Amino acid sequence: MTNPLLELAAAAAEWNRRPLSADVEHDARRAVLDWFASLLPGCAEGPVVALARALAPGRGAGAAVAYVDGGAGFSRHAALLNGVASHTAEFDDIYRDGGYHPGSPTISAALAVAQDIGASNEAFLRAVIGGYEVGCRIAVALQPSHYRNWHITATVGTLGAATAVAMLKGGDAGVIGNAIAIATSFAGGHQENLQGQGVTKTLHSGHAAEAGVLAGLAAAAGVTGSLDSLHAPHGYAAATGEDTGNWSAALEGLGDWTPISRMTFKNHGCCGHIFPTLDGLRALQAKVPFSAADIRRIDVRGYGPTRSICDRMQVESARDARFSLQYCVGALLVLGGVRMAAFTPEALARLDIRAVMPLVHVAEDPEIAAAYPRRRMARLRVELMDGRVLEHFQETRKGDPDDPLTDAELAAKFDELAATLLDPDDTGRLKACILTGQKLPRHLTAAGAPRAAGS
Repeated sequence: MTNPLLELAAAAAEWNRRPLSADVEHDARRAVLDWFASLLPGCAEGPVVALARALAPGRGAGAAVAYVDGGAGFSRHAALLNGVASHTAEFDDIYRDGGYHPGSPTISAALAVAQDIGASNEAFLRAVIGGYEVGCRIAVALQPSHYRNWHITATVGTLGAATAVAMLKGGDAGVIGNAIAIATSFAGGHQENLQGQGVTKTLHSGHAAEAGVLAGLAAAAGVTGSLDSLHAPHGYAAATGEDTGNWSAALEGLGDWTPISRMTFKNHGCCGHIFPTLDGLRALQAKVPFSAADIRRIDVRGYGPTRSICDRMQVESARDARFSLQYCVGALLVLGGVRMAAFTPEALARLDIRAVMPLVHVAEDPEIAAAYPRRRMARLRVELMDGRVLEHFQETRKGDPDDPLTDAELAAKFDELAATLLDPDDTGRLKACILTGQKLPRHLTAAGAPRAAGS
């Protein structure tokens, strides 16, 4: 077997010099737009607000901006805070085949370093593409065994972020390879802090971004790591999974297509493992209109994490609700959608949503489980109060590459989420800035208007 780390590092280095097609550049801008959409509501509330206050005395000199408060400082701190904020509302992008959210750690790290060193917008986009290339492919190699105990965005996100930083620092394949190798020793974040109580999960992405900045800067300064770190018997894949990694699957099509052009952009504000159920219910409602009051029982059969992560009847917070299939089904049937309004204190207190939850039963389907993670499906059986039984097999998710959000749908999502912090005029200016290749904003003013400066 060839060394996968060296192959991935070479592929990332190539993104710093190869022609950037209009399609790939457009896909990268979509990813950045979606990152800002996910970031903005996370700046208004959640762990990042307290964390920003706690870190304020030591954020140091630098030009990297933490959008939660507009403070400029060292790139590590900005990457940390933006990484936490952009993972808070559970709207960040997904690489389906790896079960991985690359945008939050990768773009948080890349933008912080790009701002700090005054990199061009093109250099920033190229680093994002390269970071997605490496992170997404490593995620494929580690799945599914890695995900049983590790939060793959927390772990692999560190490697994608390190790649992007090393690229921005002008690193060749050797420097990028060392950044990945160093990052494997920093990558952590376990499933208990994803599935259990508390809000540490949101910090996972921020830590991945910050640790990736450290690894990338270290490699650019000449620090080295073991270039066998991914696939060796004591390397990262073996240490965090059942074997040394499925590298043939990870490297498939390397150089022919790039993961940033195969992203899932979330259409619902909850865990992606719930999406097939929500999309299936919408498909059934389009055929036979029904509401929450019509439901006698709903049976959902899905893949492993559908049950292990999302079969959750105890919902005490918005964070719990975003990982409860039962709550999200109730919100869909009562509110008509599972977006920001589904997780307000008022929504969480609604008895009509809560009344649906005990009617929803979750089980694993062996056939569907065997197709995971490359396929995300669900079988639904809905019993109505009038005795009718509706059945549906949901073969994909809205937002996945085979049923993508259009540019208009992605823009509408951005507008909705940005409205938590910005007024409509400011939202439009920020959106145009991202999509037309202008300099990305370094600050959001108190009123929300972006001031373009730097990258």
